[in-house]
Amino acid sequence: MNALPRRVAETRLSINTVTLGNPPLHVALDAIAATGARNVGLWRETYDGKTARQAAKVVADHGLQVSTLCRCVLSTDRHTVADARRAIDDAHQLGAAALVVLAGGLPPGSRDLAGARTRVTEVFADIATVAGEAGVRLGLEPLHPMFTARRSVVNTLRHALDVVAPFPPETAGVVVDTFNVWWDAELIEQIRRAGAENRIAAVQVADWSWEHEHGPFLTRVLPGDGIIDITGILSATADAHYTGPIEVEIFNDLLWQKPPHQAAHNAWESLSASLR
Repeated sequence: MNALPRRVAETRLSINTVTLGNPPLHVALDAIAATGARNVGLWRETYDGKTARQAAKVVADHGLQVSTLCRCVLSTDRHTVADARRAIDDAHQLGAAALVVLAGGLPPGSRDLAGARTRVTEVFADIATVAGEAGVRLGLEPLHPMFTARRSVVNTLRHALDVVAPFPPETAGVVVDTFNVWWDAELIEQIRRAGAENRIAAVQVADWSWEHEHGPFLTRVLPGDGIIDITGILSATADAHYTGPIEVEIFNDLLWQKPPHQAAHNAWESLSASLR
């Protein structure tokens, strides 16, 4: 695999605001810009009452670009497409490289996993049409199987690629999140496939902790502090000709207790070390 030159990788580094615990937008952007990062991942809930257009100006004033906007969740609820339209409009206003899409879990009381996965394909088709009209790229993110019941019935990169396959690559891609896909025996093969099909919309990085003291959702740790071969996975994305932002996205309440500037600095340093 090709190494990732640190000089090049740092210009692509992105820090998701959730890594800092999603403090007020200006606080997060101050901290992230101070690291030297040129990209930021945003959550729709963190505009502090601003419109997406207003938030876009604040981001630009900090010298940053939006690598991902999180998130749009698919469901059979009649409000899904309406919410997706709002998310797509926000992504357009923010100039986000990708709008992260989650498949959603099983409907309440349901055990019909196959039916839920069929539903994902159908609902994704609806929002892909809207995204294509808006010039927004969707990034379907497979989540680790432990999240199947509540968060996502799409758990492998292969499945995510199959869902997005009918749509133009500029409209529909996938998110390669190390925390969610590291366990998959087909991972490298499917990253190659994603590269060949021009489907990698975003790359997110978090490590898998040796410890599980905070429950499965908060066991993400900084790159290098866990068991995932981060460098190997990122090298595979480089071999697949992915040249977009590399975004560190950590859910960890111990990290969130640190001042935002410290958390951002730790994220920058740990990700940079993984790219050497």
